[in-house]
Amino acid sequence: MAPIKSIEYFRVKPRWLFVKVTDNEDKFGWGEATLEGHTQAVEGALDEIIGRLVGYEADDIEHIWQTIWRLGFYRGGPVFMSALSGIDIALWDLKGRRLNVPVYQLLGGKVRNKVQVYAWIGGDRPSDVEVAAKARLAQGLKCVKMNATEDMNWLDSPSVLDSCIERIKQVKALGLDAGLDFHGRLHRPMAKQLAKALEPYRPLFIEEPLLVEHPEAIKQLSQHTTIPIAFGERLYTRWDVKRFLEDASVDVLQPDIAHAGGISETKRIATMAETYDVAIAPHCPLGEIYPFSSFIS
Repeated sequence: MAPIKSIEYFRVKPRWLFVKVTDNEDKFGWGEATLEGHTQAVEGALDEIIGRLVGYEADDIEHIWQTIWRLGFYRGGPVFMSALSGIDIALWDLKGRRLNVPVYQLLGGKVRNKVQVYAWIGGDRPSDVEVAAKARLAQGLKCVKMNATEDMNWLDSPSVLDSCIERIKQVKALGLDAGLDFHGRLHRPMAKQLAKALEPYRPLFIEEPLLVEHPEAIKQLSQHTTIPIAFGERLYTRWDVKRFLEDASVDVLQPDIAHAGGISETKRIATMAETYDVAIAPHCPLGEIYPFSSFIS
């Protein structure tokens, strides 16, 4: 065991914010606190937190997490939780390095030797989808995720749905499964129409068809369609996900380790989801550190 000597953060192009925790024996770990478009805000949150933690035992990860959480009168939300995530990931990375083991061993050991993955192919324009999907197929992938549509009006022409249908038809014709990411661009009337239109093409899931600010509408949509509904990148704590689990309105939960309180809180969210028979697919579109720190290597 060794106390924390310093916590630093570094901006790295194009949009990343990395956190380094160093102990008194000059051992260190790296984490990620990237929050797209809000780097300065997260840096401000880190500045407020860092001064409290110097001298804490770096091994006491849970104690540090709870200290950061409980000492904040205003807590939660993307800025605060991204700052907490960066520190938490770095502490786990440091502990794994000190013990020379991957972090999954510290969390109880692995439970599988391989895991199903999907790769992003974009798809802002339907004409790009087939080329990108073929490239992923050549890499050996069996599943992709892509943009489903552009921004839509509250009640748009049904013809707007055609480009979305065309996207998934192109991908399915190649023998690939596909998840469709709406980025919360739909409103309830169009979401209901689109979900019904997509059902014959059996997408793996539809992601963020509605913004999470509308839990009642998401619940209604989940009862309206047989397609699994995925979201979670804009939920940051187990308290944020609680209502959606209780409503049975989410089928695939997608917490982002760099936004949802780091490894510690993401694991708690995953355990919570398991009790509701909900799958976990961690959101991972950001930097190079949090998916590849010592908890994987």
